[in-house]
Amino acid sequence: MTGVSPSLLFRRLRPGLLAAAVLSTAVLGTALSAAPAADAAAPAAYPGVIPAPRAAAVSVAEPTGTAPPTPPSTPSTSPVPPGAPTNLTASEVRSASVTLTWTAATPGCCAIAGYDITYYQEFGDIVFSASVGAVTSTTITSHLGSGQQYTFRLIARDSLGQRSNWSNALTVVTPVTDTGPDTTPPTAPQNLTVGEVTASTGTLSWSPSTDNVGVLGYNVYRFDGWFTSQLVATVPGTTYTTDLPASTSLRNQYYVRARDTVGNVSIASNTVTLPTTPPPPATCRVTYRNQSEWQGGFVATATVHNAGAAPMDGWAVTFSFPGDQQVTSAWNATIGQTGTTVTARNVDWNRVLAPDGSATFGVQGRWSASDAPPTAFSLNGATCTVG
Repeated sequence: MTGVSPSLLFRRLRPGLLAAAVLSTAVLGTALSAAPAADAAAPAAYPGVIPAPRAAAVSVAEPTGTAPPTPPSTPSTSPVPPGAPTNLTASEVRSASVTLTWTAATPGCCAIAGYDITYYQEFGDIVFSASVGAVTSTTITSHLGSGQQYTFRLIARDSLGQRSNWSNALTVVTPVTDTGPDTTPPTAPQNLTVGEVTASTGTLSWSPSTDNVGVLGYNVYRFDGWFTSQLVATVPGTTYTTDLPASTSLRNQYYVRARDTVGNVSIASNTVTLPTTPPPPATCRVTYRNQSEWQGGFVATATVHNAGAAPMDGWAVTFSFPGDQQVTSAWNATIGQTGTTVTARNVDWNRVLAPDGSATFGVQGRWSASDAPPTAFSLNGATCTVG
């Protein structure tokens, strides 16, 4: 370690905003008022800066009828804050320590006096801080634990107490062991999304992670958006179906971490939110059938059913072909197609759909690569059940 001052801890401003003025004891007295915003201009002048002397006056005989010479200009004495440190990286990550390195900040008017570091554990609300001198590497050991995710960044300060903009943010995850046989965590799961949501459940899915030895499974967490993460499941695959959470004033965010055979966990995936109330029941149902198919062509019918309690005066069914089908003709509906999206509108004689009533229309078309049937439909903008 290179002269790291004792860390302090503070509650974070929530939700999701790192308190930019959480600094160490050595700088707390002025940090909140002195730290410049990312787009703030440098102050015009600071006390304690001695103006540069003017050039000594020189007596020059001026020719008659000529303009006097322009007096020498005075150099600017406005102090310039330092540039931001860059290229923040972790040269070593262990179960209870992280060694940070960075490219030194460029001095403004004055020498760089040191750096203030802030860091926090993801999905918590406490920010830690430490201060170092004019160095470009240090090892953080306070408030770190194994198998946890942390985000670091730092700011430079000069001998006048001026501060730079923030460095880039660096996110790491600590291993569960430093002695092997495996100290490398898996890669983070990608593209966490919410799939089917029923009246009582929601399904999460994500892209698989990789590992130097092998991914054993995935941990699924629920985060309230403020203070607490809870492990809700450990699954071997890349999907998980969970009960919809109870209504709460907090948020219902979910994220996923991959884990390997020794228990190392990855950096977390993105977060998604599940609804706390079920979606309204569908008021329509659409049944699509391929009546005949041959190489390059097809004939299909679709039946739209009004499952609501009120009659429907005018209807439009929208769906997308998964393949490269192009509709060439239709009956019992007016058809429009843009790309893979098709809209079928009523004609005069089937304009009104009574409660529990239905109408059937047909299409003929061509295809080249695929004639896969559509799997999702909407009626007048409302999602329909299929089948």
